[in-house]
Parts: sequence; structure tokens; C-alpha cells
Amino acid sequence: MTTTFDAERAEAFAGRVLDMLNGGALIVMTSVGHRTGLFDALAELDGATSDELAEAAGLDERYVREWLGAMTSGRIVELDPETGRYALPAEHAAWLTRAASPDNLAVTAQWIPTLSTVEDDIVACFREGGGVPYERFHRFHDVMAEESAQTVLSVLFSHILPLVPGMTESLEEGAAVLDLGCGRGRALVQLAERFPASTFVGYDLSGEAIAFAQEQAAERGLANVEFLQRDLSTFDVDAEPASFDYVLTFDAVHDQAKPLAMLKGIRRALRDDGTYLMQDIQGSSHHHENLDHPGGPLMYMISTMHCMTVSLAQGGEGLGAMWGEQKARELLAEAGFSSVDVHLLDHDPFNAYFVVRP
Repeated sequence: MTTTFDAERAEAFAGRVLDMLNGGALIVMTSVGHRTGLFDALAELDGATSDELAEAAGLDERYVREWLGAMTSGRIVELDPETGRYALPAEHAAWLTRAASPDNLAVTAQWIPTLSTVEDDIVACFREGGGVPYERFHRFHDVMAEESAQTVLSVLFSHILPLVPGMTESLEEGAAVLDLGCGRGRALVQLAERFPASTFVGYDLSGEAIAFAQEQAAERGLANVEFLQRDLSTFDVDAEPASFDYVLTFDAVHDQAKPLAMLKGIRRALRDDGTYLMQDIQGSSHHHENLDHPGGPLMYMISTMHCMTVSLAQGGEGLGAMWGEQKARELLAEAGFSSVDVHLLDHDPFNAYFVVRP
């Protein structure tokens, strides 16, 4: 088939790619600004030279000056050329500082450089198949903990628990709760502190994450929470039958080696009058229905570079972060659940909350 080359369209696309390159560069610098505390320091100053900012942040001035060049040319930081003083507009600080949490997008920016560290491994997987194991992701749990602190912990009691009618009251009276893929256990630690009459158990494949969670619980003297390292690929046959009133998963199902086995295990572990609360990525199972997704490319990137590949590394299905609501409903039904209600929260455009019952 013969087509006419549209030079104007080609030029426009080249401009878009250049914007992407600049945007990618700014994301890397945004991650650096977050990790070094530069955004926080600059927001607290009424304008500052590079020397003053470096001193306030406790950093090397030469690196700070070059970072300011990226931030200024990217129109994130403003410079008064007559005084040589830089400032972070309040409207920008509202999305880039720790004080802005849960709206701090600089936290999310960390995913780009963090996951890029395994690019060579991922390229090899494209050619040879297989996956990249958890232990190759050196900062994953650090970034995930920060991300979860914004999306989950900040609204755990005010927005998430109320999605399940009567859950807060039940926890106050005493209930048994299981969190699968609990990571560093920050949600369970908060729940255990808030509801001393209830008991909490967290499972995760990562020994490093579980050790961190155990340490946090011990420091707080919490006797009503337990964290265990556990592979959930056979959870459908070895879950403790009818042992829990509530089962929780936060961004945990899609990167499992065997997600259906996990969901069947949840049904097995849940009491007949219990509830499963699942947070997972909001989106469609079909590519063309994600064209207007606010973070579509970002979610597919994170899936390719982490969620899908860690599942494949275990010989798993590689479901991927963008498995979508349609696939989620399909697997939940196959696991034995009959009632599924999906909720979205205003502060969190990337996740959906599934309230699931037998």
C-alpha cells in the first residue's frame, strides 16, 4: 500500500520526541531534587543563590548549581538574573515538596531512574525471555514505601477503611486481618497501633521487607501483629481456611507469580461473612481504552521494568500492572467471589479499590 509522507506530521512528532527527552531529563533531576532535599530547602528560603541553597541543604555547591541549571531551563525553578537568586514558586512547591504530601509528584519521579537500573537485564529478557528477580531492584522497597505513604497511609483511616461498611467498628471490637504482599508492613503497623483489640498478619516474598516490618513492630512494642516471609504461589492449597475477617492487598496481586492461586487462597482464608479489600492499578485490560489514562505510559513502563518481569522471573504468568478491571473481575469470579464493587479516590488517579465478598 502506497502512502504519502506527511512532512508536517513528521516534524510535529520530532518536536514531541524532543519534549519527551527534556521531560525525561527533568524527571531524573526531579528525583535527585527530592532525594537530596533540594526542593524542600528551596521552598523554605525566600530566594537563594546556589551557595546559599547548597549550605541550607548541606550539599556540594557545584552539583547544586548544575541542578539549578536544569530546573531553571525546565521552568521549574525561577531565576532573577540581576541578583542571581533562585526561587521555587509556591504553585510548584505544592507538587514537589515533602510538605505537599500526599500530592508530592517528586516521589513518583523516582520510579524512572530507579527502574532504569535494570534496563540491561530487561533488554536481555526481551531477547531471551524470562524475568528479572526481586533482588536486582535495590531501591524498589524504598520508593514503594514512599509511594504507599502518600496513596495509602495518608488516607487509610479517612478514606480507605470506610469503603467497607462497618470495618472500622469491627476492627475496634476485634477482628483478624491478613495483608498479602505487605512489603515493609507500614499499613499493618498503623492498623495494629490504631486497633489493639484486633490481630494482624502480613506475608511478603521479600526477606528484606519482612525484616524491616518486624523491626518496626518490635520498636513499637506491638504484640498484635506478625510478619512472615512467604511464597504465595501455592496459597490456593495452603492458606489457613476460614481464618480471617478481612484480607488486604495493596498493589500486590498483579506482580504475583500465580495471581489466581493467590486469589483462590484469599477466598479460602476468608470467612464466609468476611471481606477482601484489594487496591490495584486503575485501568482497562485493553490498550486502546487506556489512551486517556492519566498515567498510562508510566504504568506500562513500571509494569515492564518491574511488575511483569518479577512475576516471569519466578516462572509466573507475568500478569502486569495494567491487567485492568476486566481481567481482575474475571479472576475474582474464577477464585470464587460473587460480589465486586470498584471505588476510585479523588486523590489517587492511579489506583482502584475493589471491595470483594464471597
